Amino acid sequence: MNSTICFIGAGNMSRSLIGGLIASGYPTEKLRATDPNIDTCHDIRQTFAIRCEPDNSAVLNNSDIIVLAVKPQQLQAVCEELAHKLPTTKPLIISVAAGVRTTDIQRWLGEDCAVVRTMPNTPALIQAGATGLFATSQVSTAQRNDAENILRAAGLTLWVKEESLLDAVTALSGSGPAYYFLFMEAMETAAQKLGLDAKTAHLLTLQTAFGAAKMALESPDDCATLRRKVTSPNGTTERAIQSFEADQLATSVERAMQAAFDRSQQLAKQLGGQA
Repeated sequence: MNSTICFIGAGNMSRSLIGGLIASGYPTEKLRATDPNIDTCHDIRQTFAIRCEPDNSAVLNNSDIIVLAVKPQQLQAVCEELAHKLPTTKPLIISVAAGVRTTDIQRWLGEDCAVVRTMPNTPALIQAGATGLFATSQVSTAQRNDAENILRAAGLTLWVKEESLLDAVTALSGSGPAYYFLFMEAMETAAQKLGLDAKTAHLLTLQTAFGAAKMALESPDDCATLRRKVTSPNGTTERAIQSFEADQLATSVERAMQAAFDRSQQLAKQLGGQA
C-alpha cells in the first residue's frame, strides 16, 4: 500500500494509527493530518514528522484515503464541510467515529462515496485493539485491503457482512474492555477483603488477567475447554465457578451486552438525525 492518507482529527485514535503505520515502515510523506487545535498540530508534526494543518482544505488534495477520526457528534458538520472539498478522484472514506452509519455518512458526503465504517476499541491506543469493519458496495477490493492495513496498525481487524452487526461488535469488543476492568476491580476489592494489601491484589489481578488472555490466544482450545481444564473436581476453582453460576453470571453478561447493543442502535439513529 502506497496511498496518501489524510486523518481528519488528530486525537488519540489518529495518533495510534499514525504511530502504528510509521512503526511498520509506512512513509511519513504519505501521511497527513488536520486538527483545529494549533497546539495539537504542532505536537503531531514534532512527534511523527508529518504534515498537520488546522485547515482541512490544506491537505485534502491528492489524498487517496481520508480517515474521519472526529467525535461522533461532530461528524455531520465535518462531512458537510468536506462534501465540496473532496478530491475529484473520489478517495476512500474510513470512519472511526462510533455509531454513525454509512448511509448517513454518504448522505452528508455524497451517495457515491466509498465508505468503510469501523468499530475499534480503546486498546487500539496501545496497538492491542480489536476492530470490526464494514464496507459499502462502492468499496473496491483494493480499498478494502487498504482499510484493513490501516486499522491493523492498531491491532486485530475483522470484517462483518452486514452493517447491523457492528452493533454487536460494539456490545462485545467496543464496550468489552470496561467489562474486564469492572471484573478486575471486583477481584481486587475481594482480594483485599481476604487480607491482601492493595498493591499485591492489584498486581496479581493484572497478571492473572494477562496470563488468562495469553493462554486463550495461544491455545487451540476454546474458552469453555480451558475453563474445564483448570477446574479440578471438588477443588477451590470449582467452588468459585459454582458460586458464579448460582448468581447467574452468564445471564447477567447477556443482559448487559443486550443493553449495550440496544443503546448502540439508539445512538446511531440520534447521530444520524433520525431520532
